[in-house]
Amino acid sequence: MGTFFYVVLAFLVGVLVGWFIWGRLRGELDSLRGDLDRTRSERDKLRADSDRLTGELNACGKTRSDLERQLREAQASSGAGGAKASSQPPAALMSTPAVGKSAPATAKPAAAKAAPAKAAPKPAAAKSATASAPAAKAPATKAPAAKAPAKAAPAAKKTASPAAKPASGKPDNLRRLIGIGPVNEKLLKAQGVTTYAQIAAWTAADIKRIEDVMNFDGRIARERWIEQAKLLAAGNEAEFAKQFPTAGTASNT
Repeated sequence: MGTFFYVVLAFLVGVLVGWFIWGRLRGELDSLRGDLDRTRSERDKLRADSDRLTGELNACGKTRSDLERQLREAQASSGAGGAKASSQPPAALMSTPAVGKSAPATAKPAAAKAAPAKAAPKPAAAKSATASAPAAKAPATKAPAAKAPAKAAPAAKKTASPAAKPASGKPDNLRRLIGIGPVNEKLLKAQGVTTYAQIAAWTAADIKRIEDVMNFDGRIARERWIEQAKLLAAGNEAEFAKQFPTAGTASNT
């Protein structure tokens, strides 16, 4: 009877110890499962961030290629315009020979008509007419040379007229544009840019010049400075606030 009691007691003790060990192992297993789920969620989040960054990188690469293409086209068009302008002679040089040729042509028939008329009554008068004909030619050929400076003056005025015009009127608050802070505003004012209209009228060459000075790399197109400036210059505050809601906030720059 005593042996049976000890066997039952040992069995009960073994069951309790086994249940305790199983509880511990089950808790650790649940903890490992939780860590595994958390690791999987972090992995999925990292994959999503990686996909988003890859998309932004592709968009930046596309924007950069577009800007480089526009820059090459602008350089090609400016080079072609300069070559065309240099290939055409000035108006003063083209007009001077025409006047020089027309003047002797009109002077010769007049002299030829005057010579026969005077040669009939007096031969001596014919000699004087032929002697005076070269004298009449000399002022005719010199006259166009005197007109050349007068015609060259408008050409000089035309070449000097397309100079950069300074901004007129009251300067605008450039810091309303996304991407322009105190430092960039000072740099723009140093370049003579003080109004929205100036930024709205920028060409590809102006963008390249400003980015070289401000050490930017496609930031003007990426932050859409020209589009913002066009809306502000036109006074379209509602559309500006709709398209650029972060303008004027702490994250403006």
